[in-house]
Amino acid sequence: MKPIRRLAIVVNPDKNGATELGRDLAAIARRAGVRLKQTSRSTLPRGWLDGSDACCVIGGDGTLLGVARESARAQVPIIGVNRGSLGFLTTFSTEEARAHFAELLGGVFHIDHRAMLDCSIGPGSHDLALNDVLIKDAINSRLVRLEVVADNELVTDYTCDGLIFSTPTGSTAYNLSAGGPIVHPAAGVIAMTPICPHTLSNRTIIFRDSVKLRVFNRSPDSSLLVAMDGQRNLKVGTRSPVEITIARQRLPLAQRAGYEHFAVVRTKLKWSGGFVEKK
Repeated sequence: MKPIRRLAIVVNPDKNGATELGRDLAAIARRAGVRLKQTSRSTLPRGWLDGSDACCVIGGDGTLLGVARESARAQVPIIGVNRGSLGFLTTFSTEEARAHFAELLGGVFHIDHRAMLDCSIGPGSHDLALNDVLIKDAINSRLVRLEVVADNELVTDYTCDGLIFSTPTGSTAYNLSAGGPIVHPAAGVIAMTPICPHTLSNRTIIFRDSVKLRVFNRSPDSSLLVAMDGQRNLKVGTRSPVEITIARQRLPLAQRAGYEHFAVVRTKLKWSGGFVEKK
């Protein structure tokens, strides 16, 4: 990749050690002659990343999710440094960042383009999600009846606590906690997982990435809430369907040389099987 000459840094000051790490990485960047801009805002205003070559996000996956929409819009790669807990998205550890940041600034990384979901609740009302779209009752966790249509074909209607629509990237987030499958980030699919369905045969359904999904509220006394990446909420009218597709924009995510997805999964989920014999 080309060397980074203009760097944006987003630091979550609520994460232990993030502020200090931000200062250290900024010092490395200044010594390399890189122009900097920095913020601790959890959600970036439109245009804030324009002109940047990359954005270093220091925090947890939630911090990165707050930057993802603007990064995808501006096509500015994110370098995620983990100061949170699991860190499926912020894949650089503190030690890796400190040891290799000068190399990253020199362009020693590759870009992984991650699929995002485009969710619409009506003309001019839509948002992007990197991990998932959650549809549930707007008031509490009572059961709702949700009818799902895929490309004008009825799938079924669910009596459940809600539905999770997940990208492959988001398959290790809420989808996994709800019993859904782990999906490789390069797979071209959308996973739909019901939350506490009242039919034992209701399980995750995998759709191709060109599908157009529509969800209708069939509970007459219930209004819906649509949560994007667990951070932003859209309120849905009683008659408006929720439409979900793969977005045109993809998130450019910087990965270190030698990055392996399942090595991260094994580490974060504490799987065994770390030894692979080299041929």
